[in-house]
Amino acid sequence: MADDYLVRIGKLIRDARQHRGWTQTQLAEALATSQSAVNRIERGNQNISLEMIARIGEALDSEIVSLGYAGPMHLRVVGRRRLSGAIDVKTSKNACVALLCASLLNKGRTVLRRVARIEEVFRLLEVLNSIGVRTRWINDGVDLEIVPPAELDMESIDAEAAIRTRSIIMFLGPLLHRMDRFKLPYAGGCDLGTRTIEPHMIALRRFGLEVTATDNLYHAQVERSVSPDRPIVLTERGDTVTENALLAAARHDGVTVIRNASSNYMVQDLCFFLEALGVRVDGIGTTTLTVHGIAQIDVDVDYSPSEDPVEAMSLLAAAVVTESELTIRRVPIEFMEIELAVLEEMGLDHDRSAEYAADNGRTRLVDLTVRPSKLEAPIDKIHPMPFPGLNIDNVPFFAAIAATAQGKTLIHDWVYDNRAIYLTDLNRLGGRLQLLDPHRVLVEGPTRWRAAEMMCPPALRPAVVVLLAMMAAEGTSVLRNVYVINRGYEELAERLNSVGAQIEIFRDI
Repeated sequence: MADDYLVRIGKLIRDARQHRGWTQTQLAEALATSQSAVNRIERGNQNISLEMIARIGEALDSEIVSLGYAGPMHLRVVGRRRLSGAIDVKTSKNACVALLCASLLNKGRTVLRRVARIEEVFRLLEVLNSIGVRTRWINDGVDLEIVPPAELDMESIDAEAAIRTRSIIMFLGPLLHRMDRFKLPYAGGCDLGTRTIEPHMIALRRFGLEVTATDNLYHAQVERSVSPDRPIVLTERGDTVTENALLAAARHDGVTVIRNASSNYMVQDLCFFLEALGVRVDGIGTTTLTVHGIAQIDVDVDYSPSEDPVEAMSLLAAAVVTESELTIRRVPIEFMEIELAVLEEMGLDHDRSAEYAADNGRTRLVDLTVRPSKLEAPIDKIHPMPFPGLNIDNVPFFAAIAATAQGKTLIHDWVYDNRAIYLTDLNRLGGRLQLLDPHRVLVEGPTRWRAAEMMCPPALRPAVVVLLAMMAAEGTSVLRNVYVINRGYEELAERLNSVGAQIEIFRDI
């Protein structure tokens, strides 16, 4: 039992250190101890006094660590506060996790700029570190440096971290070029119903990869004599499926054509990164990608992923439901145009700046100012489509927005089995949402939001939608166990507070 608490405390210390952007050496210097001692503490292999816990908490400015062990993170939300000012959109969560997986293609040093400091990224870093990849936050914790080992130690993979992220599935594409046999834990992530890896396998079998699943593991084996002899046609125009096919094609020595490919934002960022690695990709932004792969990649590369259109939509929805005037800066407009067209038809009052380039030099950004608006329900249903249609991850935010509008809005989330069900959690906050079936929900507005205490839904976007409704509700609400929000958003509560929200982070002690 004592050892179990040491491991818990060690993990809390490690998470707090990574959140601050420090290396083990930096923490050791602050504590006047050695890096090896910090390493032992974080691994739960060293007894630690209350005095040392307090010193670590002070050094890391972390109340979590100073308390030793704490439970899940919760949010206390004081509603009916208007937002004002300006807020920047952070880099894309989905692009960052794809690029972390893509770094396995490169034998050289990879630097990713302004990486999203979110739980999904931290879990992937834990997996990478466990198999021998050296990672460190640089430039005051803003950027991330990744240096791979000569040989990956797959036997030491951190299974606990791996099963907490579905992104681990994107290790298949890079790893099939590095080893003939390997094992990966089952992919986890949000609870969004049944999702198989068969679409991935249909693409990756063309590169000789076969996977069997036993004992909560994917057992992968590669037949080197197999390579694509005709275009790969994806059976699902999915983002991660396309990314896995791209990762496999990048180090295939030849030309690979991928049809029915996603052209969504994270796929485009991955293509731009592959080009920085020296891999030519034709057709970026279309549904047919032609990859001119190279067998070996050994370059020092520096890349800046673009901003997150789903976070931009989250911030826009926050302004709408709180009836606020808010400027959202660095919005990747190419991936928000359909959403804005729908909102314009509903009556959204907004304007946008001239376009300018993201740090990757390719993605188009604008600054978007949203003002309080009298919205009407749209005539047509809200439903997602592959890019350039309305983004699947932006659909849940229309539930909160439609709840503020006059009339009834039909939302059809045909992709995921469970997500529409989670949206009915808004009824506990005063919403009037009728579940028609697991994929369709009818939203009636306008809504007089009221405060409530509730558990966080187990899916990322519906969880944020509930938080936004709490910001609009009269009174004080509590949202419990918000780990799923931290998977995809960096310091969301603090950033919303910076523009006028009142959200307190707390834990049960």
